[in-house]
This record gives sequence, structure tokens and C-alpha cells, in this order.
Amino acid sequence: MAALESLDLSSNKLGGRIPSELTKLTFLEVLNSSQNNFFGPIPVGHQFNTFDIDSYAGNLGLCGFPLSKKCGNSAIPFIWELVMMGYGCGVVLGLSTGYIVFTTGRPWCLSSSSLNPTPSGLPEDTSALLQFKNTMSIDDSSIFSYCYPKTNSWNESTNCCSWEGVTCDKATGQVISLDLSCSKLVGSLSPNTTLFRLRRLKRLDLSLNNFDASSIPSGFNQLVSLTHLNLSGSLLSGSVPSDISLPSKLISLDLSGNDQLKFDSHGFDMLTRNLSKLENLLLGRVNMSDVVPTSFKNLRSSLKRLSLEFYDLQGDFPSEIFQLGYLEYVDLRWNSLTGYLPKSNWSSPLKFFDLSSNYFGGSIPSSLENLTKITYLGFSYNKLEGQIPDVFGNLNKLTTLDFSNCNFSGQLPPSMFNLTQLTYLDLSLNRLEGPLPTHVTGFQNLKDFSLIDNLLTGGVPSWLFTLPSLESLDLSYNSLTGPINQIQRPNSIQRVYLADNDIHGEIPTSFFGLSRLTQLDLSSNNLSGVIRSDMLSKLESLETLDLSTNNFSGVINLDVPSKLKNLTEVNLSNNKLRQFPSFLRSAKSLRSLDLSNNKIQGSIFKWESKGWEQLIDFNLYNNSLTSLEQLPGKNILSLDLRSNRLQGPLPATPPSLQEFLILDNKMTGEIPPSICNLTSLDILDLSKNYFGGTIPSCLGNFSRGISVINLQKNNLSGKIPDFCVELNSLITLALNDNKFEGLLPRSFVNCTVLRFLNLANNTLYDLFPRWLSVLPVLQVLILRSNRFYGRLDHPMATSSFLSLQILDLSKNEFTGPFPKKFFQSFRRLKLVAASQPQQMSKCGPENYKKYVKLTMKRLEIELDLDKSLTNFTLIDFSNNRFSGRIPEALGELHALLVLNLSHNRLNDTLPPSLANMAALESLDLSSNKLGGRIPSELTKLTFLEVLNLSQNNFFGPIPVGHHFNTFDIDSYAGNLGLCGFPLSKKCGSEEERKPPTPKLVEDEDSAIPFIWELVMMGYGCGVVLGLSTGYIVFTTGRPWWLVRMVERDWQRNFTRWARRIGRKRN
Repeated sequence: MAALESLDLSSNKLGGRIPSELTKLTFLEVLNSSQNNFFGPIPVGHQFNTFDIDSYAGNLGLCGFPLSKKCGNSAIPFIWELVMMGYGCGVVLGLSTGYIVFTTGRPWCLSSSSLNPTPSGLPEDTSALLQFKNTMSIDDSSIFSYCYPKTNSWNESTNCCSWEGVTCDKATGQVISLDLSCSKLVGSLSPNTTLFRLRRLKRLDLSLNNFDASSIPSGFNQLVSLTHLNLSGSLLSGSVPSDISLPSKLISLDLSGNDQLKFDSHGFDMLTRNLSKLENLLLGRVNMSDVVPTSFKNLRSSLKRLSLEFYDLQGDFPSEIFQLGYLEYVDLRWNSLTGYLPKSNWSSPLKFFDLSSNYFGGSIPSSLENLTKITYLGFSYNKLEGQIPDVFGNLNKLTTLDFSNCNFSGQLPPSMFNLTQLTYLDLSLNRLEGPLPTHVTGFQNLKDFSLIDNLLTGGVPSWLFTLPSLESLDLSYNSLTGPINQIQRPNSIQRVYLADNDIHGEIPTSFFGLSRLTQLDLSSNNLSGVIRSDMLSKLESLETLDLSTNNFSGVINLDVPSKLKNLTEVNLSNNKLRQFPSFLRSAKSLRSLDLSNNKIQGSIFKWESKGWEQLIDFNLYNNSLTSLEQLPGKNILSLDLRSNRLQGPLPATPPSLQEFLILDNKMTGEIPPSICNLTSLDILDLSKNYFGGTIPSCLGNFSRGISVINLQKNNLSGKIPDFCVELNSLITLALNDNKFEGLLPRSFVNCTVLRFLNLANNTLYDLFPRWLSVLPVLQVLILRSNRFYGRLDHPMATSSFLSLQILDLSKNEFTGPFPKKFFQSFRRLKLVAASQPQQMSKCGPENYKKYVKLTMKRLEIELDLDKSLTNFTLIDFSNNRFSGRIPEALGELHALLVLNLSHNRLNDTLPPSLANMAALESLDLSSNKLGGRIPSELTKLTFLEVLNLSQNNFFGPIPVGHHFNTFDIDSYAGNLGLCGFPLSKKCGSEEERKPPTPKLVEDEDSAIPFIWELVMMGYGCGVVLGLSTGYIVFTTGRPWWLVRMVERDWQRNFTRWARRIGRKRN
């Protein structure tokens, strides 16, 4: 039971010696073997060096630490003949004396009644105990199987001193000890509990019961003789009463494991000042957030055990505590404490010292070498720094050393590798550098060795695989270069992780002599050569194998019997394999197989996957497969065939499938209705193929758990069938880049968890689907490049598009002005919190991401978003026939990144409120009829990187400042009245700042002055001549060619005007 932390065997009739094997329980913190018949020496080592006398009380035959009774040899020689002689005489004398005594009743002191060692309990103690029992009930559903109801033996007809859990003083009969730990008690500890009547009580243990979130009652000051109080793990709550510190004889106080219990600052300060004899203070998981750590300075030098783990104790912890003369056990894990280790004179008898998951700083002092009795040392997840000092030469009893995630740097200390009792060593997540030593003299008992994520270099020494007790080795995420040396005497190691290094060369053949290996991870290295199936087959115990992301050129499929019957997970992705490995054929237990990103060609044959009945996850992404003879397994859940060269119709698939990905192939034919038999399907991706015909009508409602349907970029046609008619789990629907036509199905309104809807590049013909605005979590709506028409200023629901982040209506036939309320409803785009939107559910293989990739080429944006929606926000209404003003309400969209209103018929000036879109990065208003000055407020858009105002009627100076100083001429092309940087036209007099007269632009290089009076004279003469000539021509019909040209142009313009008027009326 390697994880065991608490073991209570007290008050039984157990005997014999305490097994020395129990010292292997390195996490054991609580041991109670009292009141039994154990004898012999108490085992020594690990946690057994930390237990006190109470753990062994009542076992008269025990000897050794911590008892005062020493174990040793008697000076008197042990002669069996003399023993037997004395034994015979004793029997004769005993029988004779016994006959006389028990027949005559004399002497009375030796009668049967006087031989009973149990004293008679006092009536008042009996009454107090029975009344306490009556306030409690028994809960037989206790989570601890070893608990039992001790109070079942209590009744009025028997002596209370004989009751289980009760110990009386042999002289007075008063109850001095009450142990009801783990007794399945349920009830509340009332303020007037009768336990306070047991005035001579020294020990009270009510741990591991259920006191139903009741408070600890006041009244402990009445128990003046109390030395040991244990209320741990009993579901107590509220504040700890201050009088708990009044029993001045208290030696041990254990309130741990009550996470609803709280110690206030005043109460704890009283405790540290009053309890002058305190040796054990165990408050783990008790709320100490109000306690000031300086209060601990008042603790007396008698303290031996201090446990404060797992609660948010904050502040600077005094290092003087660590130097108390009797302190053996310190556990401060999982708090928010700061402070430093003692810099000098640190020579306490510490055995267990754990500061993990705090904020202690500074470096490790060299005085650490004085802790010669230390067995457990844990500093992980702190803010320590500097080098690990070479001070381990005297720490011969150390069994656990955890310095992970401490920001240590420098070389590994050599003396650390001489520790002979060490079983657990973790130095992960530091900046330790240099090579591992070429040989070691210690580590004979080391079981777990971890150096993850450091800066280690050099090779992988062979001694790592010859340590006699090593079970797990993890050197992942370093800069080891290898190669892996030949192993002379392979050990019994079970788990090897060398991933994410730069180990090169081939795997040595001796490596396959590690016959007990169950997990092997050599991924993300630079290993080369071939994978020999005959070598791998020697690892008969292997369960998981990861050789991914290396340079293996192939597999030698030797015809040898494979024994990999325990293999469950194999990852050979990102290599250069060209065929299926034969050693997998006998892997009858295989559940996950990843062969993605290789060069496997041809077909998937029946024989290659024969026997893979347990396979649930199969990944062949990015290979060169051309056909599917048979899909493997009958219970497969995830099948990834993306980016191959598969041809032909869709193959039959097992009904168990949950994720079916076959995108980016050359599949043809129609989507068969049989796909609706996959009632457990979650993800269906058939995109980027050549499927034709219509979508089966059942597709939108066939699976209760379907969340992703991706059919984009095929040749599908017809109408879109109804979705979410009966079932409603669809999150993502991508039908873009097909040939769908007609109206949008109104059943979309039932898809209440839909987040992503892409219908771009079809020929759908419908009004704007304002009814989609009721979908509460819709984040992406893309209708680009269809034939949607009409106006947007229809009545909208008050909850319109509350979650929308991306709206693309570009390249359609929408008309009319922008309604003000339309933009005011976009709540997600208004909030700065939109920069961290709720992500879509993450499902499918890790590298399954693409629906539409976002690429920005100047101002043209192709939407291609990851299915886990990021913080991207966009509104694109370009290439329509919207008209009128840009509404002020757009300025309320503070989280919008991209706004494109180009190629419409917008007019009037720009609203200054656009400057309120503080997150805006791209703004395209080109090819409209906008005019006036460019508002200087737009310079406040400090994130603006792309601006296009070209082909409008802006005039006046271009604003200066921030990103406006970086835009080039193209941003303003076609606005003849603009001046200033970056244009060559300078801004000068007021006359140059006026709006220009269209088409009349003075040539700056002309030598002829531009005089308005002369222009007006010519204009008057031209009007007179034009009217005269026109009268003659259109009354005489001569010349005929001029008449025909004018009439044709007039008729064309009239027809356009009539159509435009007709549309407006409609």
C-alpha cells in the first residue's frame, strides 16, 4: 500500500514482531499500534524514525527508539538446562499453591477477583459516557472500510473500564483515555457535551468521525489533565474556540483534515503562548488565512511535529522555527508562505521537512549538511535559486528528495549520487546543466528518478539502466545528445521517458534486454536507422511505445513470432515508414495506434489489421494511402484518414465510430444514407473531397451527440436539409464552397448550441436570416458569396446576436442603410472581455483544427478559422449595395478587430465615434461615396495596422500621429482633395483646404495661371452656342449620326433610372 498515509491498529490483540517491511511506506505520517501484544525491536528507517512513544504504548514487549527501553543482549548467559529446571519446579509449586488458595479462599489477596486487572469505573464517568453515546448515531456507510462502531460494546450492565476505546486509571478507576477514532459516529458536538465531565481525562481521540459540520464546543478548559486531543478528519466547522489552548498540560493537538474549520489570529496567538509543553501541532487543511505567521515565533522549544499543509497561510514564515532543538517533523505544503531557510547554525534533529508549493526564496544554505537525521526533504514549487550545494555527504538517511520547479541552476552536486538510502529523486523543471556523471556509487535503493525539463547535455550513461531498484526514469525535455550507450547488465526498470531531447544514433540492441519495461517514450529525438521487429518483440511486458518524431527510415518485418500481447498504445508518427510494422499483428490488446505523417503507401489490407478487436483510436493522417480494403476493428471510436490519396466511394464504417475524419482526399460518389447508422458520431468531416449529389435528409438528426459536421469544399448540390429537428447538439456546421441553392432551412433556429455556421460560396437565395439572432451562443456566421438580398432594417429581437464575434455578409445583394439597432445588439463585440471569449468544445485529434484558415493579404481577408474559436472578431459587409451614413453605433464595438464596409454606396462624413473602437486593427471603407475630412480622432486607434480609404471624396489634411504615420499612398488613392503625408501634395493656404470641384484639378506644373473669371466667360459663350446648335440638330434631324448617338445614351440612362426607382418601391 505504497500511498498509505495513516495506519491505526490500536486496541486489538495483535502480537509478534512489527514487520520491518513497513518502513517502505514512505508516505506514512500517522501510526498507532498501541494497546496490543507486539514485542521485539521497533523497525528503524524512513517515517518510523518520526513516530513518538504514543504510537507503541501498551506493548510491553517492544524496545528501541522512541521507547526508553533499549534492545540488546543480556550479560547473563542463556542456558536452556537451567531454564527447564526452574520451569519444572515452578509448575509443581504453582499447582500446589493454587489448589490450597482456590479451595480454602486463603489468602484473599490471591483470589480470582483480585487477579482481574480491570479497575471498576466510576458511576459518574459511566453516566457521562452513556449520555454521549446517546447523542450519536452510527453510520455504516463510512468511507473507511476498517472503521467499526466501538460504542456498540457500551452498556450499563458492564464495567465502563472494559468498554472498547475506554482506559481507566488502575488505582482510582477514573477514565483517563477515550479513543473513539474511526467509530462511524454521526452527530453534533453540543456545547454541554458530557465528555467535559471526565475531569481526569488525559487522552481524547474522536478523529475520523462525522460531526455533521458542527463547531468545536467551548469547555475544554474543564479538562485540566488533558495531554492529547485529536479531532482530525471529523467534518468540524466554524471557529476554533479560544479555550482549546487553556489545558496547560496539552502535549499534542490534532485538528487536521477539517477544511471548514478556521483559526482566527487571536485564538492562535493564545495557543502559541499558553501551551508551553506542546510537542505536536497538526493543523493541516484548517483555514489559517487570518493567522499572522509571526505568531509561530511564540511556539516553545518543546515542539517536535508541526503540520500546517493545504491551506492558504500567507506571509513571511520565521526561519527560527526550523531551528527549534527538538523539531523532527515540519509540513508546510500548499500554502502561500514566503521566507528563507536558516543561513547558519542549522542543526536540528529534523527527519521530515516539506515546504513544497510555497514562495520561499533565496538559496539552500550549506548548513543543510547538518541535518543528519533527515529522511524526507521537499522544496518543490518554490522561488529558490542558485546552485544546489554539494552537501549531501552526511545525509545518509535521506529517502525522498524533491527539488522540482525551484529555478535551480548550475551543475548537479556530485555527493547527491552517493546517497544509498534514496528511493525518490525529482529535480525536474529547473535550469540544471552539464552532463550526467559517467558512474555512481550510490542510488542502490533509488526507484524513481526524474530530471524533466532541464538543460542537461551529453550522452545517456548506461548506469541508469543498471541500478538494481530503479523502476522509473524520466529525462524528457533536456538537450541530451546521446547516443544511448550499450547496457552491460540491464536492470528491472519499468518506465523510461527520454522524449524531447536530441539523442541521435540507433537504439542499441542491449536496450531491448530491459525485459520488464512497460512504458518506453523516445519521441521527439534524432534517432535513426530501422525499427527491428525482432528486437521489439523481446519487450514482452511493453504496454506503451512512443517512437514518434524521429528519423526512422522503416521497419524490418522479420518473420518472427511476436510476444507483444500487452501492448495497448503505439505512436510511430512523424517518421519515414513506408509499410505497416509486422510486430503489431500480434498486439491483440492494441487500443491506440498512430502512424500519421509517414509515407505508408497503397491499401489497408485485411491481414494488416487482423485481430485488432480492441482498437479504439487509429490515426493514419498524412500518408499516401490510395484505397481501403477493410477498416480495422469493430469497436473503433476515432478514425483519422485525412490528407491521403484515397479514392472511390465512402467505405462502410463500424457503428461504434465517434470521430470520422476523411477530409482532403479524392473520394467520389454520394454520401450514403447508411452514414446515419453511426448513431454515436460526434465529429464527421468529409470536407475537401469530390462528393456529389444531395445531403441525405437524415444527416441533420441522426446522432444524439453530433457536434461537428464539416462538408465544405465538395460538389454537393440541392437544398440544405433540416437540422436540429429532434436532436440538438450541433456546435459546428460548415457547408461552404458547394453548390447548395434555395432558402435556408428554418429549422436552424432549433440549433441552440450552434457556435459556428459557414455557408459561404454557394447559390443560396434568401433574405437576411434575422431569425438566427435568437441563437444564444452563435459566434461565427458566414454568408459570403451567395445571393442573399434585401435590407437589414427589419424589426430585430432584443437578444439579437448576443454572442456574435464574426459576421461576414460580403459579396451578396443586400441594400439600404445600416439600421442603428442592428449594431447595438452585438453585446460580445462591445465588451473588452470579448478578447477572451468562451472557446468551443475541444474534441477530436489534437491536430484537427482547420475549418477555414485566417489569412490577411492587405485588406482581403479569407476566413478560415480554427474550430476552437480564438479571440478574432470581424464584420465584413463589403461588395453589397448598402447606402446612407455609417452609424454612430459602430463606435460601441470596442472589441472589434476588423471592419470592412468597402465597395458599397455609403455617403456623408465619417462619424468620430469610430475612434472608440480601441481594438481595431483593420479598417476598409474604400470604394464608397464618403466625404468630408478624415476625423483626427482616428489617430487614437493605436492598434490600427491596415487602413484603406481609397476611392472616396475625402478632402483636407490627412491626420498625423501614431499609426497614421505608417500608412502609404494606396490608403488614400482616389481622394483628390486630400493633402499631407504620405501624399506629395502639401497642405498650404485655406484655399487649398476647401473641398475640390470634381474633375477640375489644376495642373501644378502648368505655366498658365488658373483664373475663375476667364473660365466663367468661356462657360457663358459655350452655353449659348450649345443651345443654338441643339435646337437646329433635333428639329432638322441633321446630322443623323449625332442624333442617333445621343438618343441611344439617353435611353440607356433612362432605363437604369427606372429600374432603380422600381427597386426602391419594392
